[in-house]
Amino acid sequence: MGQPPDFIRPEDWLRTIFSARAAADGGVVRRKTRDIERIVGRERFASELARRGFSAVENGGQTVIFCNAEPIRRWPLPSKDTQIASKQFAKAVDGFCPPTRTD
Repeated sequence: MGQPPDFIRPEDWLRTIFSARAAADGGVVRRKTRDIERIVGRERFASELARRGFSAVENGGQTVIFCNAEPIRRWPLPSKDTQIASKQFAKAVDGFCPPTRTD
């Protein structure tokens, strides 16, 4: 999307985000948190997410918007001192099990 203009109506900005192909396909959209705060504000943005049944997470100044109603699961991370074999890492997490190779 590039740098938003100095002034954009919040309605237009929200329409642009939620009309992106990724949003229409139920994927994810990422935006700078400071742009969300500057253009529409956290409260209005949260209300729009709730209205659409979407979720979002924030990390490192970025907000990732999940444009679907699916639950969000956080992957457990090993401690820094632990080495994990790739097969052990691929175990089921919260009901998710990655496909296994059959070759």
